Amino acid sequence: MKIKITKTDQSKISDIDFEKLEFGRVFSDHMLEMVYQDGSWSEPEIKPYGPISFEPSLHALHYGQSVFEGMKAYYVDDKQINLFRLDDHYERLNNSARRLSMPDMDKEAFIRGLEELVKLDHEWVPKKHGHALYVRPFMFASEQYIAAKAAKKYRFYVITSPVAAYYNEGFNPVKLTTSENFVRAVPGGTGEAKAAGNYGGSFLPAKKAQENGYTQVLWLDAIEHKYVEEVGTMNIFFLIGDTLVTPKLGGTVLPGITRRSVLALAKEWGVKVEERRVSIDEVFETHKTGELKEIFGAGTAAVIAPVGLIHHNGNTITLDQEKIGPFAKKMFDTITGIQYGKLEDKHGWTHPVQVGSEVSV
Repeated sequence: MKIKITKTDQSKISDIDFEKLEFGRVFSDHMLEMVYQDGSWSEPEIKPYGPISFEPSLHALHYGQSVFEGMKAYYVDDKQINLFRLDDHYERLNNSARRLSMPDMDKEAFIRGLEELVKLDHEWVPKKHGHALYVRPFMFASEQYIAAKAAKKYRFYVITSPVAAYYNEGFNPVKLTTSENFVRAVPGGTGEAKAAGNYGGSFLPAKKAQENGYTQVLWLDAIEHKYVEEVGTMNIFFLIGDTLVTPKLGGTVLPGITRRSVLALAKEWGVKVEERRVSIDEVFETHKTGELKEIFGAGTAAVIAPVGLIHHNGNTITLDQEKIGPFAKKMFDTITGIQYGKLEDKHGWTHPVQVGSEVSV
């Protein structure tokens, strides 16, 4: 596969303070672009990061045909960068696209394009443990067309961003609250897809939660408003006694890649795992009886985020407000150890990218 590469005339990297990174604010020198029309994708092209032009009639602006992925590239050493669970992200991107009546992305183009983009911008991958190069593939309807049906033209891009911790709390426990008036997803909807509109619709309740001192919303089901589903930006786990419990998938919960990794590792360690319905009442009751040992979230951006507080209908439960629990810490250390090449990858999760020159950041 031929990949056209046009390098930037002037890198921005010398202007970046890698010790003061804010998640999603700084972008690397280059981006990947592909165009879909007449039933097929163009060959990948890597070009300098910059504005893209479109008309006011852009289909995606009017009807929301837009999906994305979130993944990371990790510094291993001066000759290797690791991408994590690349095949799984590719599959999920296509599943999201199909739900929104968008075309599948070609696998070779996806993988080769990402490899070449990371190679070209490898100096943007932070060396500091806990930091990474966030990789954002996204696809949107690019037809100039304002009829309410699926478009025939699409664009696909990959942009990258050096990042530190996702939450302002860093690695300290986050505070969650349920929402009385809003829901995230309904059966038969788009909850299991990484559709842009899913997140746009969550911003108002998240803003209200933050105004009241909470980090994010803990979403409950839309029908009975009693079963836990996920947090706004990650899947949720409960260590109840000696059992790791997480809400089951079923169309309203995002099938997280980190979620999948947590479940696989827990089973490997001999921990009993249950994917099932978890009521908010059960969470509060097991906390009252002392059975609830830890709560943590899992997602690409945060990796593992300890939960120190949950508020629901005027009632609050608190766990350790100062530090992560031992099980979540072990999970974080293991996953990041694999990602950064410090631990053996027994599962074949990492996708190494060999870079030709020293990583100088």
